[in-house]
Amino acid sequence: MKQTIGGITLLVCDYDEALAYYCEKLGFDVLEDTALGDGKRWVLVAPPGSTGTPLLLAQAATPEQQVSIGNQAGGRVFLFLHTDDFWAAYRHMEAQSVQFLEEPRHEPYGWVVVFADCYGNKWDLLGPATFENG
Repeated sequence: MKQTIGGITLLVCDYDEALAYYCEKLGFDVLEDTALGDGKRWVLVAPPGSTGTPLLLAQAATPEQQVSIGNQAGGRVFLFLHTDDFWAAYRHMEAQSVQFLEEPRHEPYGWVVVFADCYGNKWDLLGPATFENG
């Protein structure tokens, strides 16, 4: 039996605001944006060329959902964005005014820097260990 995770829900305040951030600042592609009625949409985004699990941008609809926006992992790093060119991705994000929470650092597993998305969710940007400081 083969199984895959088909998506990860990310609660957002507004579909279009979230799309602008993920597509313009992080360079993600819109995989699907389908109206479901009553203002609800099925919005999937992923990094360009990704074969991994997409993000489902879900506009919070209840007070319980709204309080979780930006804190879906209880303050821990929530999502991990891997790149084959750490410094190019870092510079692109820096030029887009992405909020970095630390300076890039080299760890045994590779280059890493923590950033916050437009709602405050923490992400790791990760690059290969063999890539030089750039």
